[in-house]
Amino acid sequence: MDPMHPYEHLTLFTAGLVLALWLIGSHALMLAKPDEVRGFLKKFSRNQMIGQVLLGIGLAWSWLLVAPEGMGIVSSLAMDLGEFNGAKGLLRIIIPLSLVAITISVRDFLAVRALGLLGLLVAAPLLDAAFLKDPSTRLLVPIYAYGLLTASMFWVGMPYLFRDAVDWVTADGKRWKVCGLTGLAYGMVTLLCALAFWRGY
Repeated sequence: MDPMHPYEHLTLFTAGLVLALWLIGSHALMLAKPDEVRGFLKKFSRNQMIGQVLLGIGLAWSWLLVAPEGMGIVSSLAMDLGEFNGAKGLLRIIIPLSLVAITISVRDFLAVRALGLLGLLVAAPLLDAAFLKDPSTRLLVPIYAYGLLTASMFWVGMPYLFRDAVDWVTADGKRWKVCGLTGLAYGMVTLLCALAFWRGY
């Protein structure tokens, strides 16, 4: 059995390429269709259906991290929790129960909280892909990952901050363009570094 977790097999090149394409695509759409994206973002916080879908994805991913051994591909993402390994059995029960309980009881900002959960999960493979790699430009990946971690913790604990941030960005056309261009530039620099420096890492 391979002792390495699948996250550790993720290459810096692959992580950088996926991150770059996500940044370029999302921010290009933000600049190309500002009215549609503004409208979506303003409604996102209160969109219960999207919240339930994102929460389902996040909790399914979380369950796979504590899945029991010997279940083939289902067990492929299971990770060692060190001294907390003994709690895995309890977590396998709590996670699906949480999906039901949260979906029923949480009505305010469910989509933002679920997005925060996904952000916390996405940051882990990004950090693993860049861990101890040689090119100093790799820092583009963990800088984004730590920014995502920080934002995600606020989205889970204080989701109204997401709404406030959306209101602030969408209130001014110049502010919207600056944010869009900044994200697009970060994505293009990441793509350039992935193609030029991160092959083989």
